[in-house]
Amino acid sequence: MKSTDTASAHPRKWWVLASVGAGTFMSALDGSIVNTILPVIRNAFTSDVASVEWVVTVYLLVVSGLLLGFGRLGDIYGHKRVYLWGFVVFVTGSALCGFSGSVWHLVGFRAVQAFGAALLFSNAPAVLTMNFPASERGRALGLQATMTYLGLTAGPTLGGWLSAHWTWRAVFYINVPVGLLALYLGTRMIPNGKGSESRERFDIAGASVFFAALVALLLGLNQGHAWGWGSAATIGLLSGAALLFAAFVRVETVSGAPMLDLGLFRNAGFSAAAASAVMNYTSAFILTFVLPFYLLQGRGLSPDRAGLVLSAQPLVMAMTAPLSGLLSDRIGPRAPATAGMLLLAAAMALLAGVDGATPIVRVALCLGLVGFGSGLFTAPNNSALMGAAPKGRQGIAAGVMALARNVGMSLGVGLAGAIMTTVMAHGPGADSLFRAVSACTLTAAAIAAAGAVTSYVRER
Repeated sequence: MKSTDTASAHPRKWWVLASVGAGTFMSALDGSIVNTILPVIRNAFTSDVASVEWVVTVYLLVVSGLLLGFGRLGDIYGHKRVYLWGFVVFVTGSALCGFSGSVWHLVGFRAVQAFGAALLFSNAPAVLTMNFPASERGRALGLQATMTYLGLTAGPTLGGWLSAHWTWRAVFYINVPVGLLALYLGTRMIPNGKGSESRERFDIAGASVFFAALVALLLGLNQGHAWGWGSAATIGLLSGAALLFAAFVRVETVSGAPMLDLGLFRNAGFSAAAASAVMNYTSAFILTFVLPFYLLQGRGLSPDRAGLVLSAQPLVMAMTAPLSGLLSDRIGPRAPATAGMLLLAAAMALLAGVDGATPIVRVALCLGLVGFGSGLFTAPNNSALMGAAPKGRQGIAAGVMALARNVGMSLGVGLAGAIMTTVMAHGPGADSLFRAVSACTLTAAAIAAAGAVTSYVRER
């Protein structure tokens, strides 16, 4: 299957990017800002930790399970239509979250919010790809990635400020004006794209089996370190996920209009980009999980100072992503994506040597190198993945791209939790924590190195 890119420069392409960027910023901001205020929400509802964790977990599960299906809807009915409905649902869900009367109301309304986010995530890259020519695709996707990193960077600070000066509910209400602005821009500026000319039917059976399989997998990975990796619940979920994925492949093979065109993965460039993305996010989120423990418990930093150190990574990513996208437009995605993964592996290997005496400045510099490597990798790899998909499969390609991120995040957190639990079980104290951090970051380095290989062997 050859790469297909028939996009021509749309006269309002930068306004299209502004609309998509606003939605991207809002979604990324919401993801990071809610994590920051979980303790505040727990106190407000006098809830236990296990219950309040579902505020984050349900969002991850619903978004991940719906990405491919909603990307396919965009291919069939038009990406603009599906994308704009994402804003309507997301803004509605955000307002309902702010009105929540209990933690379980909040969990339910977060599922509504996640429904809207899945509509946005699975169609935003397709909207950009269809309105920017191939010569500018990397630049556009790089700028979109910058908005993601800015949202992730601003989330903790803004969440703390809003909850301190107003209330935790303001964290959700802030999405309403931002979402309405993005909806207005999208309605006015995004051209009315066409859906599938043949009006292929939506594969309900495939979408349902895939949703069940992915929810089982992510729930097992997400809760495995808490339930125990050998527990009946964890083994049952992971085994069930494997069976359901096998059933999904069977359903898609015999379907006349499959939700996921498995033929996409016969394209070496598409498969390599998807695999590399999973490994990039797995490596990065191992670090995201373990480093706060190192800074707060191992080094005794205050939360605000730890947050300042951790912000080095997304800040450098935000600065690097648009430049790497521009570079990939000129020389192709292979070299910058491979170099980015190699830098990520090197940074993780350097972090494996941290202990109680390591200067915090050195830790921040290593995090900056992590951000540089990830920023250098992301836009070229996304451009390669989207460019490898034909025009009628742009939505499903965007869904695969977003799904690779979520699966990588879950794998990273699950691996880090398993490694930390295993290492620290042999002895409590700071020394065991430092050994756990070292084991986690060495694992992340190995995964990033493998991602460099898959990036390099992609089609030129």
